[in-house]
Amino acid sequence: MARIREKARLRNLELLIAEAGSAVKLAQLAETSPSYLSQIRRRLLTATGGSRGVGDRLAQKLERAMGKPHGWMDEPHAEALRRGSRDPRYGEPRPDVSTDLHPLISWADAAASRGAGAPTRSETVEDLLPCPAPCSDQTFILRVSGESMEPKFHDGELIYVDPDVAPESGRYVVVRLVGAAEAILRQLIVEGGRRYFKALNPDWPERIVEASDEVSICGVVVFKGEIA
Repeated sequence: MARIREKARLRNLELLIAEAGSAVKLAQLAETSPSYLSQIRRRLLTATGGSRGVGDRLAQKLERAMGKPHGWMDEPHAEALRRGSRDPRYGEPRPDVSTDLHPLISWADAAASRGAGAPTRSETVEDLLPCPAPCSDQTFILRVSGESMEPKFHDGELIYVDPDVAPESGRYVVVRLVGAAEAILRQLIVEGGRRYFKALNPDWPERIVEASDEVSICGVVVFKGEIA
């Protein structure tokens, strides 16, 4: 029961972030630390080895800050948001926030996808979440893995990837390499008619690699807690 409640709270935290406009804005309204919310979303470990979660005190602060009734954080609301519900337990959805839910998938699924968007079979989808930024219905979500894109993208962070956005120089893109088991995240650089993929971590080996004909872009990052 505790695990079910914690999963509901984590999902509802994302809904409140979408409603507030950003994690920073939600933290301000709830009078809590933006970095603490980031640690919860990234599932960082506590000193005792457990994952950080939304405790009772924080849940109540979030509910009060966003005008939700007591216990709102423990109930499922994602389906109501997707339908554009006016259920008073949720409140009026913001008109500038999409009511579509997007699949959280693995980097292996992103690499395996051959059509527009990402796999949406139930066995491949970890979760369904709203996107706080404008995006197409083909948008999918990935959880950042590793340190190649530090300091802008941190391990465990969620990124929203839209295949319908044109990949322009300077944008952050998810790249599919032929034969690779997983897709990767890189910054796209276009100079002199050539395309390059850049890792942001200054200590990363082979930070800049020229794109070959065997490389394809799955989509462009449109949200990661701030407009990307």
